[in-house]
Amino acid sequence: MPELRITGAPPPDARRRALRDALGELVPGWRPLAENVLGADTRIDWVGRDGAGRCVIALIGRKGGDLALVAEGLAQRAWVSARVADWAQIAPEAGLRVGAEVGVVLLAPQFRPAAIAAARAAAGPALQLALLRFVENGTGIAPLIEALGDGSDGEAVPGGAGFRTGLSAADLDLTPEEHAEFEDQL
Repeated sequence: MPELRITGAPPPDARRRALRDALGELVPGWRPLAENVLGADTRIDWVGRDGAGRCVIALIGRKGGDLALVAEGLAQRAWVSARVADWAQIAPEAGLRVGAEVGVVLLAPQFRPAAIAAARAAAGPALQLALLRFVENGTGIAPLIEALGDGSDGEAVPGGAGFRTGLSAADLDLTPEEHAEFEDQL
């Protein structure tokens, strides 16, 4: 059995290809409609729809750029919202539901507490946050996606001070070097 190891993110085009279908883990009924779309001053990694026909956009961020990613997600949501009715008219086969609020999925290797708080405080539908890492599995590189809970139901919020289990590096008896090895891969 091949050994799995966390690796760096592949180049943008390969990253989008790897994630194209994997977004179905986060968005029930995910159907990608367009990739790498020029939106509000920057590119939107995906425009798609969920199983109910609601337009959903997905953006990938970088380590340390999580707060900027939240702002970009809000700007892109506003930009896309103004265009959904036109897209639905031009491409009725896409199955977009006009009038439904646009969903936003933000993927990044890390979400710090300030970015999580900003995403939770944003008006409109909740921004969906997910940790994104890549693993090398012997046959190639595959995405590893972990949806973040908001902590309101007692669920640990990954990307914070501990792991998603609620355990800390001390609980796991990790040395600072071992813990840094995981952080360096982000």
